[in-house]
Amino acid sequence: MIHIPAETQIKATIKAGSVFYFVDESLSSDQPHYFILINKKPLTDHKLLLVCASSQIQKVKMRRKNLSITTLVEIKHNEYSDFTMDSIIDCNTVFDRTIEQLIHKLSCGELKLKSYVGEKLLEKLRFAVISSPLVDNELKKLIS
Repeated sequence: MIHIPAETQIKATIKAGSVFYFVDESLSSDQPHYFILINKKPLTDHKLLLVCASSQIQKVKMRRKNLSITTLVEIKHNEYSDFTMDSIIDCNTVFDRTIEQLIHKLSCGELKLKSYVGEKLLEKLRFAVISSPLVDNELKKLIS
Protein backbone atom coordinates (compact mmCIF):
# COMPACT_ATOMS: atom_id res chain seq x y z
CA MET A 1 0.00 0.00 0.00
CA ILE A 2 1.27 3.46 -0.90
CA HIS A 3 1.65 5.88 2.01
CA ILE A 4 0.13 9.28 1.33
CA PRO A 5 1.22 11.96 3.81
CA ALA A 6 -1.52 13.40 6.02
CA GLU A 7 -0.96 16.91 4.67
CA THR A 8 -1.47 15.71 1.10
CA GLN A 9 -4.58 13.71 2.04
CA ILE A 10 -6.20 16.68 3.76
CA LYS A 11 -5.22 19.38 1.26
CA ALA A 12 -6.15 17.26 -1.77
CA THR A 13 -9.60 16.38 -0.50
CA ILE A 14 -10.76 19.21 1.76
CA LYS A 15 -13.79 21.15 0.54
CA ALA A 16 -17.06 22.50 1.84
CA GLY A 17 -19.00 19.51 3.10
CA SER A 18 -15.95 17.48 4.11
CA VAL A 19 -16.66 15.30 7.13
CA PHE A 20 -14.10 14.29 9.74
CA TYR A 21 -14.51 11.78 12.56
CA PHE A 22 -12.42 12.45 15.66
CA VAL A 23 -12.33 13.12 19.38
CA ASP A 24 -12.33 16.83 20.14
CA GLU A 25 -10.76 17.91 23.42
CA SER A 26 -13.30 20.68 23.94
CA LEU A 27 -16.18 18.20 24.22
CA SER A 28 -16.97 16.47 27.49
CA SER A 29 -17.19 13.12 25.71
CA ASP A 30 -14.13 11.01 25.00
CA GLN A 31 -15.94 9.42 22.05
CA PRO A 32 -15.28 10.51 18.46
CA HIS A 33 -17.89 12.67 16.74
CA TYR A 34 -18.64 13.63 13.15
CA PHE A 35 -17.57 17.17 12.29
CA ILE A 36 -18.81 18.81 9.09
CA LEU A 37 -16.79 21.56 7.41
CA ILE A 38 -18.99 24.48 6.37
CA ASN A 39 -16.49 27.02 4.97
CA LYS A 40 -16.95 28.05 1.36
CA LYS A 41 -13.18 28.29 0.76
CA PRO A 42 -11.44 26.03 3.31
CA LEU A 43 -8.08 25.91 1.54
CA THR A 44 -7.64 29.68 1.68
CA ASP A 45 -9.56 30.60 4.85
CA HIS A 46 -7.43 31.08 7.98
CA LYS A 47 -9.99 29.18 10.08
CA LEU A 48 -11.95 26.04 9.35
CA LEU A 49 -15.49 26.11 10.69
CA LEU A 50 -16.89 22.80 11.81
CA VAL A 51 -20.24 21.81 13.26
CA CYS A 52 -20.61 18.67 15.32
CA ALA A 53 -23.22 15.93 15.08
CA SER A 54 -24.78 14.32 18.14
CA SER A 55 -27.04 11.30 18.39
CA GLN A 56 -28.50 12.69 21.64
CA ILE A 57 -31.29 14.58 19.91
CA GLN A 58 -33.55 15.23 22.90
CA LYS A 59 -30.66 16.30 25.12
CA VAL A 60 -29.53 18.88 22.54
CA LYS A 61 -33.08 20.16 22.08
CA MET A 62 -33.52 20.60 25.84
CA ARG A 63 -30.19 22.39 26.16
CA ARG A 64 -31.21 24.83 23.41
CA LYS A 65 -34.92 25.17 24.24
CA ASN A 66 -34.62 28.97 24.56
CA LEU A 67 -33.19 29.38 21.07
CA SER A 68 -34.85 29.17 17.69
CA ILE A 69 -35.37 25.65 16.39
CA THR A 70 -33.92 26.89 13.07
CA THR A 71 -30.47 26.72 14.65
CA LEU A 72 -30.77 22.94 15.14
CA VAL A 73 -30.52 20.63 12.14
CA GLU A 74 -31.82 17.09 12.44
CA ILE A 75 -30.39 14.52 10.06
CA LYS A 76 -31.97 11.13 9.51
CA HIS A 77 -29.46 8.30 9.23
CA ASN A 78 -30.52 7.72 5.62
CA GLU A 79 -29.77 11.36 4.68
CA TYR A 80 -26.02 10.89 5.14
CA SER A 81 -24.40 7.58 4.25
CA ASP A 82 -21.92 7.45 7.14
CA PHE A 83 -24.52 7.98 9.89
CA THR A 84 -25.82 4.81 11.50
CA MET A 85 -28.46 6.64 13.54
CA ASP A 86 -30.48 9.84 13.45
CA SER A 87 -28.47 12.85 14.62
CA ILE A 88 -28.75 16.54 15.35
CA ILE A 89 -26.35 19.38 14.77
CA ASP A 90 -26.43 22.31 17.16
CA CYS A 91 -25.42 25.17 14.89
CA ASN A 92 -25.16 27.53 17.85
CA THR A 93 -21.76 26.01 18.50
CA VAL A 94 -19.12 26.29 15.80
CA PHE A 95 -15.67 24.81 16.23
CA ASP A 96 -12.95 26.85 14.61
CA ARG A 97 -9.85 24.86 13.84
CA THR A 98 -6.87 25.18 11.53
CA ILE A 99 -5.98 22.92 8.67
CA GLU A 100 -2.77 22.13 10.56
CA GLN A 101 -4.77 20.78 13.51
CA LEU A 102 -6.64 18.39 11.22
CA ILE A 103 -3.42 17.32 9.51
CA HIS A 104 -1.85 16.60 12.90
CA LYS A 105 -4.82 14.51 14.03
CA LEU A 106 -4.76 12.53 10.78
CA SER A 107 -1.00 11.94 10.97
CA CYS A 108 -1.41 10.62 14.54
CA GLY A 109 -4.23 8.29 13.53
CA GLU A 110 -6.75 10.34 15.54
CA LEU A 111 -8.93 11.43 12.62
CA LYS A 112 -10.81 9.60 9.89
CA LEU A 113 -11.93 11.12 6.63
CA LYS A 114 -15.57 10.40 5.82
CA SER A 115 -17.75 10.91 2.76
CA TYR A 116 -18.91 14.42 1.90
CA VAL A 117 -22.35 15.73 2.82
CA GLY A 118 -24.56 16.94 0.00
CA GLU A 119 -25.05 20.56 -0.97
CA LYS A 120 -28.64 20.63 0.33
CA LEU A 121 -27.57 19.60 3.84
CA LEU A 122 -24.58 21.94 3.72
CA GLU A 123 -26.86 24.88 2.92
CA LYS A 124 -29.18 23.94 5.82
CA LEU A 125 -26.19 23.95 8.17
CA ARG A 126 -24.93 27.31 6.94
CA PHE A 127 -28.39 28.86 7.27
CA ALA A 128 -28.68 27.53 10.83
CA VAL A 129 -25.26 28.94 11.80
CA ILE A 130 -26.08 32.32 10.28
CA SER A 131 -29.42 32.27 12.18
CA SER A 132 -27.71 31.70 15.51
CA PRO A 133 -27.37 34.66 17.86
CA LEU A 134 -24.49 32.87 19.60
CA VAL A 135 -22.10 32.58 16.65
CA ASP A 136 -19.69 35.47 16.14
CA ASN A 137 -20.36 37.59 13.03
CA GLU A 138 -16.71 37.28 11.97
CA LEU A 139 -17.14 33.51 11.73
CA LYS A 140 -20.41 33.89 9.84
CA LYS A 141 -18.58 35.88 7.15
CA LEU A 142 -16.65 32.72 6.23
CA ILE A 143 -19.83 30.91 5.22
CA SER A 144 -22.02 33.65 3.75
